[in-house]
Amino acid sequence: MKRLNSLMLAGAVVAAPSMALAQDAPAAVPTDVVFILNSLLFLIGGFLVFFMAAGFAMLEAGLVRSKNVAMQLTKNMALFSLAAIFYYLIGYNLMYPLGDWAVEGYLSGLFGPGVLEAVGVTADAADDYGYASTGSDFFFQLMFCAATASIVSGAVAERIKLWPFLIFVVVLTSIIYPIQASWSWGGGFLGEVIGFSDFAGSTIVHSVGGWAALMGCLILGPRIGKYKDGRVNPMPGSNLALATLGTFILWLGWFGFNGGSQLAMGSVGDVADVSRIFSNTNAAAAGGAVAALILTQLLYKKPDLTMILNGALAGLVSITAEPLAPSLGGSTLIGMVGGVIVVLTVPMLDKFKIDDVVGAIPVHLFAGIFGTLVVPLSNSDASFGAQIQSIVIVGVFVIVTSGITWLILKGIFGIRVSEEDEINGLDVSELGMEAYPEFSKG
Repeated sequence: MKRLNSLMLAGAVVAAPSMALAQDAPAAVPTDVVFILNSLLFLIGGFLVFFMAAGFAMLEAGLVRSKNVAMQLTKNMALFSLAAIFYYLIGYNLMYPLGDWAVEGYLSGLFGPGVLEAVGVTADAADDYGYASTGSDFFFQLMFCAATASIVSGAVAERIKLWPFLIFVVVLTSIIYPIQASWSWGGGFLGEVIGFSDFAGSTIVHSVGGWAALMGCLILGPRIGKYKDGRVNPMPGSNLALATLGTFILWLGWFGFNGGSQLAMGSVGDVADVSRIFSNTNAAAAGGAVAALILTQLLYKKPDLTMILNGALAGLVSITAEPLAPSLGGSTLIGMVGGVIVVLTVPMLDKFKIDDVVGAIPVHLFAGIFGTLVVPLSNSDASFGAQIQSIVIVGVFVIVTSGITWLILKGIFGIRVSEEDEINGLDVSELGMEAYPEFSKG
């Protein structure tokens, strides 16, 4: 009760001058308060996107066969840790300008580690450090970079060697992803000259991971027995409960992914926009899941849980390029189209014998392209020409760079395990341990 009375007294003290100045213009929010609120948004968004790493790990662990689960979990732990180190050493300053040394419009920074604020920085320094702390910005951007690598992990599962994959992750997170991201988010030519609009990364993050995954799948080839005698042989995952948990974790993390990309929380308008982004993001995920539920019932006479999970994720990817401008109804429709894309393109990949274990390419590449293309429908500042041109430029760049990287790794180390090791499972052959030792032949 004493605490309640104190709070009421404090509220009265604060309210008194506000009532006296009711007819005056609202006072500007102090710079240090804006700095604190913006940094807080980056940090909250960042740790939500970090939790997506757990979502990817659980989704992949559930969709691979039991003999490969420990390998997928190892890859997810390692790829995030490597991304954190190499984005710090190289990627962050490739992605953002570093003064006069930047190669303008193409490479927006130099190789070199990022620098954080001094310990115990004071409020007086808020103007010097910009609208948010460098540490919060670095942390937030790192999470996007790591998510790109997670997309590749699931697609190439069950037949790739561990160390060549991890070397690819280093190249992807330190060079490929940061360079193309600098063209849009780092002040480069896609954003400044062409006018590309990608609010939170349907193309910059998701399609980049999708293109890299596609090249990996093409160069690796399909799993043994996946395509035989003109037939597609299903290879069910080990644990759909884990896959469902992973999807819900990713759904939760996406609020940080899209909401944090507002990049500001220092005004009433910014907070209202973040709230709108959360609602639209959720609507798109729901739309994607329902569309996949209905379409699989119509096509296969029974709902397909894996399609429903990927439908929700495709809805999330589809809304990521513009989660602020659409209405709730528009966001739901965008998500529903994403869900339809997944259901139709998964069998299409099988026709071309492209073996994507978890459906990462339909979700992140195809839905990412769709989401980027439809931005001008709700955002009048975007144009279809700029969107298409930028999608093509980013796609060609990632296809060439990731393809060359995969081929070099294949030539030097070999990227695929032996037939015997693949049949026995990567848990035993690559790690010497099993996620489910009681069911090692699953």
